[in-house]
Amino acid sequence: MTPNEEHNDGEQKETKKEEAVKESSKESEEVEDTKELDLEKERDRLKFHYRGQTLDQLKRMNMDEFIQLLPARARRSLKRGLPPRQRKLLERLRRAYRAKKRGKDLLTRTHVRDMLIFPEMVGLKIGVYNGKQFEVVDVKPEMIGHYLGEFSLTRRRVQHGSPGIGATRSSKYVPLK
Repeated sequence: MTPNEEHNDGEQKETKKEEAVKESSKESEEVEDTKELDLEKERDRLKFHYRGQTLDQLKRMNMDEFIQLLPARARRSLKRGLPPRQRKLLERLRRAYRAKKRGKDLLTRTHVRDMLIFPEMVGLKIGVYNGKQFEVVDVKPEMIGHYLGEFSLTRRRVQHGSPGIGATRSSKYVPLK
């Protein structure tokens, strides 16, 4: 082999190496792109969805579009319109939402247990009356489409104490120790 042939052969090897490096870098970029897409899909899957819609999409919908996503019972009651007490509560909640944007965290107390939870209520604190006191309900996205009363239980579990003296006729004869 002449020195020129050796030189050309060396150049060909170098160009082949460079091409291989370029191909591997393209492959690694494609792999990174697919990994990013997979991560993005996974993040989207983990986000809250209500009937296929994200919370942002739900907040941007008008009331008629949102009503179409609700179950039949809620959809039927909302097609008839909100009663005055629910309309009044909704206005108060909208005021509380505007105040929250300004930095104030207001608690809106209500007796309206049959109010449906709308997407615009997410993040608010609502005091729902359970017959004795106001239970504070932090509205989360998973609560959309449910009623406020579902999150403020009206009955508590009974916890009986031990019988004491005078509790029954037979307890008169319990030795005191």
